[in-house]
Amino acid sequence: MLLEEDILEIRKKFPILNKKVYSNPLVYIDNAATTQKPSQVIEASKKYYSSINSNIHRGVHFLSQRATHQFENVREKIQKFIHAKHYSEIIFTKGTTESINLVASCIGPLLNKKDEIILSCIEHHSNIVPWQILSNKIGIILKVVQINENGLLDLKNFKSIISEKTKLVSISHISNVLGIINPIKQIIDLSHKYGALVLIDGAQAISNFNIDMQDLNVDFYVFSAHKMYGPTGIGVLYGKKEILENFDPYQSGGEMIENVSFKKNTTYSKLPFKFEAGTPNIEGVIVWDAAIDFVTEIGVSNIQCYKDKLVKYATKRLESIDGIKLYGNDNKKSSIISFNLKDFHPFDIGSILDRLGIAVRTGHLCAQPLMDFFRVTGMIRASFSIYNTFEEIDYLFESIIKARNIINKYNL
Repeated sequence: MLLEEDILEIRKKFPILNKKVYSNPLVYIDNAATTQKPSQVIEASKKYYSSINSNIHRGVHFLSQRATHQFENVREKIQKFIHAKHYSEIIFTKGTTESINLVASCIGPLLNKKDEIILSCIEHHSNIVPWQILSNKIGIILKVVQINENGLLDLKNFKSIISEKTKLVSISHISNVLGIINPIKQIIDLSHKYGALVLIDGAQAISNFNIDMQDLNVDFYVFSAHKMYGPTGIGVLYGKKEILENFDPYQSGGEMIENVSFKKNTTYSKLPFKFEAGTPNIEGVIVWDAAIDFVTEIGVSNIQCYKDKLVKYATKRLESIDGIKLYGNDNKKSSIISFNLKDFHPFDIGSILDRLGIAVRTGHLCAQPLMDFFRVTGMIRASFSIYNTFEEIDYLFESIIKARNIINKYNL
């Protein structure tokens, strides 16, 4: 269990938290968009460029060998972090979005017209648009799981639309808007009974839970480093080895080939390199190692427990504000709260909070179908992390009231 003094020590590891915003201390609660980086991650980036920088897998010289060794060590570390069965099941991508696009691109040739894919209405656009593009190309049918007024997936509705025609179910582990934790184990088990593959968008879950691929038995799980205190521009597609081996390459070029010839067919590398064309984000992968260490040192369970306390406290405080509407009501949810104030535009409230030093996210949050469901154009989202405090939540509470009063006073 983390104590108050533990959180204060953790905060010291994040240099950006000392920043002033319009003369106010920074209160960064936009962690669902990206987390801030601890000193060990920042130092790891500096160390890479000052002592390791080299291309990997292609050189016999010292730097290339050293960079390759560290790069592949991180692949093994991620394998163990998520309990994947095989080292080769960890595919490095630019992030969650590219991981989903990779699966959509590779699975397309294996589908037939009128085959069905199931999504939900709470998905991030990154888990909607690739499937819409695929549908337009080959004529597959997209079906959408509905939710109730609290934002919970309607499992009865899911059971009514899944069938032998369903070839893939693609669902988020945690909603990036509502913080709702979806019952993915039930969804995976039921989908497999119908012979459907399952992709889980784990972008919001990777630093919240101990993720175990063997326990979940999921076919694909995708996530990004920058949601777990690591660098941007790097992520992972986990896929079961036997499925990935049946996919043709997503991109072509260097690294993903075994042999190229004008006289005979080009042959491709084995997993995982078949899906990693071109020079990868070497620095991103190697620096991710420090972020994983940071999370592991604190303990994923400790992080989850602390953030649970933050979100419960924030919910209780915000609920007491007149005219506030919270979205995604559930006793068990992640550290995300989205809300609106009656008669106030979320952008106006968010802009004033910014002037008070508070970083929140406003708008449709890359989830326009969900906004349509709640009949709003946008929301204000506060999302908490290990370095946030109860005092910052109190300040958020006071600042929301101040923002409303400012708008009323000047009739903005």
